[in-house]
Amino acid sequence: MTQQARVIIIGGGAMGVSALYHLAKLGWRDVLLIEKNELTAGSTWHAAGLCTHFAHNLTIQALRAHSVRLYSGELEQETGSPVSFHQTGALRITRSKDRMDEFRHVKGIGKYSGFDFNLLSPSELKDIYPLVELDGIVGAIHEPLDGHVDPSQATHAMAQGARNNGARILRHTLVTGLARRSSGEWRVSTDKGEFDAEHIVMAAGTWAYEIGCMAGLELPVVPILHQYLVTDRIEAVAALEQELPIIRDPEESWYVRQERDGLIIGPYEKTGKPWSVDQVPPEFGMELLPSALDDVEHIVTAAMERIPVLAEGGIKTVVNGPITFTPDANPLIGPAFGLDNCWLLTGSSMGVMEGGGAGKFLAEWIVGGEAPMDALALDPRRFGAFADRSYRIDKAIESFGNQFAIHFPFEEREAGRPRLTSAIHDEMDAAGAVFGQAYGWERPNWFAPAGDARQSTLGFGRANWFDAVASECATVSQRVGIADMSVFSKFEISGPQASQFMAQLGANSAPRINGRVGLIHSLTKSGGVASEFTVVRLSKDRFYLTSAAAARRQDHDLLRRIGVSHEGVGIADITESKGVIALMGPSAPEVLQSLTGSDLSADDFPWLSAQEIDVNGLRVLAIRVSYVGETGWELHADKGVLHKIYRSLLTAGREFGISPFGAFAINSLRLEKGYPAWGMDLSTERSPFEAGLDRFVKFDGRTFTGCDAIKTRAIEMSLQLIEIDTRQVDAFALHPLFDRDRVCGLVTSGAYGHRTAKSLALAYIDTGQPEKIHDLSVEICGQRYPARRLSKAPYDPENLKLRGTAAPV
Repeated sequence: MTQQARVIIIGGGAMGVSALYHLAKLGWRDVLLIEKNELTAGSTWHAAGLCTHFAHNLTIQALRAHSVRLYSGELEQETGSPVSFHQTGALRITRSKDRMDEFRHVKGIGKYSGFDFNLLSPSELKDIYPLVELDGIVGAIHEPLDGHVDPSQATHAMAQGARNNGARILRHTLVTGLARRSSGEWRVSTDKGEFDAEHIVMAAGTWAYEIGCMAGLELPVVPILHQYLVTDRIEAVAALEQELPIIRDPEESWYVRQERDGLIIGPYEKTGKPWSVDQVPPEFGMELLPSALDDVEHIVTAAMERIPVLAEGGIKTVVNGPITFTPDANPLIGPAFGLDNCWLLTGSSMGVMEGGGAGKFLAEWIVGGEAPMDALALDPRRFGAFADRSYRIDKAIESFGNQFAIHFPFEEREAGRPRLTSAIHDEMDAAGAVFGQAYGWERPNWFAPAGDARQSTLGFGRANWFDAVASECATVSQRVGIADMSVFSKFEISGPQASQFMAQLGANSAPRINGRVGLIHSLTKSGGVASEFTVVRLSKDRFYLTSAAAARRQDHDLLRRIGVSHEGVGIADITESKGVIALMGPSAPEVLQSLTGSDLSADDFPWLSAQEIDVNGLRVLAIRVSYVGETGWELHADKGVLHKIYRSLLTAGREFGISPFGAFAINSLRLEKGYPAWGMDLSTERSPFEAGLDRFVKFDGRTFTGCDAIKTRAIEMSLQLIEIDTRQVDAFALHPLFDRDRVCGLVTSGAYGHRTAKSLALAYIDTGQPEKIHDLSVEICGQRYPARRLSKAPYDPENLKLRGTAAPV
């Protein structure tokens, strides 16, 4: 007989067992975990068990923090099972001034999220870690709540807690197939029989790729081999009165932690070794691979120079086993694209460190119907079809090698590129584009002047592209700029019920007149901002939607879910068949008018309208919108003709001083208008009212997801445009705001506004007593800078330029 379960979890490592435990804790008793071997097989059993709060993302930091809380007391107290958590604290040391800036930045994130990180001088470091040599060290960061856990004990304790709450575990049961039944349930076939479930969770770790293939998924995960060495007894370690903190040297790429009277050395070589990329050997379970000490000898030698007593202990054990990497080294946690009730919980190279929190995060998402925090850094749909076999291997190797790399703002890593290019990519390249990557697309970030190096400097202050971006902003505001914006996600909604479909899309009504343009924000169940669509009504039964490049799969899933209740509605993803050129600036109307017979005057072609026009004989959907605060159009056309349109515009614009501009200039220009960006300023954690989107919320008798929730949801934070008194640095995401010494908010995005000569940022500020803020400041890499809230946009607050009623410059 086929057995039933509400949820079936495939994989019995730390992450899968954590999901089982937390689902059962939330009251879902009919949950089943299936493991082909023993619990912890694969990676968990041989992990070093390090646990940290250090992270560059608030959600990932929250996962890690919950793991520490769980392992350091909650789990053992609840279940009575030993966990062996050692709260030793942890250190990261550095010889780099840039690394110290990174430490200051992470310390600032900790101030907002409530975790203390301490910056140490070399002498203070020596007090905490007496065995370290200080040659060249400029400082360190101390993480006092960190430690290490016994991975097997922690996993088995979670398993015991899950069983205590009614969950079931089947060991030595091999999953052989997955299928979606006509009833909507999932059929899980095993060598012990068949099981049906409402939900399945793929938590197979080392075997994640193979399990994904059973459901038609090509998951971007690659097992990479990692070694660590365990020493024999070291007398200097045995003589210590208390356990040493974990210590990491990011420049030399190693960690060391105490193991009884010896030490563990964990080196990360710069070139990782993929292992069993497509299929794990059938016999593999709780085995290790032969050591390859020649690959890490130079790193171990460096560790011994920094901690000389390491050389006094012989090597007792070498552990060499696979850990799983994704292209960006963040785990895959959330829905699988295009499959209902299929969830991923895999891809973590730090499965024990993140496992306790990751299982809780996914369990709350499954039970509550939405992610408990912003999930963009974790959502599996952040990767698309571009993440093929070669891409995932190249990026996994890169991620492994950058395990300890500095996380610079605006950094672009090169492995696996290019993947997707627009129809005018070569023209952008010829113009001097310095490319970034967005959802696999190559996108111009900025344009290097002729003769200058096409490379962005990395650092926490203003970069080498500052002056180039200033020039691009001047072009857009004084003459006419042209940009490749083909990376937009693009969808067409069509059919007899298209209008009814659009009525349910989000908080704003869809345009009711053909040729009009609107902005619609789709919401979560609790009223957070899930997506942002620019909507053009082409006809009664056809709508054209654009959204952020990185939202492509999330938005496609969202549209698909709405479409289920609207028979006959067509949802077409036309992202790769269309290209987009932005023509912006006071001379944009003259340039475009010279190429078309359509009347482009503000009366006949007003702001927030769209028309199909001919541009030099080629059909174009021209949309009169602007994200940069200047008059202009987005020109959407088939990619096959985009090159000709671009050349025509360039030729016609030559006498007006036309030149290209990139994403960095767009960021500067939109902040001067106070325009929020999805994925930075707009997230599921904040409602449209908190985000200042009140004018885009229209209830008007419609029902849409989150409709009732936002009527009663508390407004805890308010998105504010702020000006910062700074000369050499500008804010970027996750800098904390202070009212005197009280943390009162967080920056979500920032840049220098070249038209207004202001350093600007958008930030959420606590609404508890906003009128009583006395002394607002922003902390950027440890330095406080005075700031003030702006009551209106500093550039063209009346939108005269957008409407085409301002005199040309």
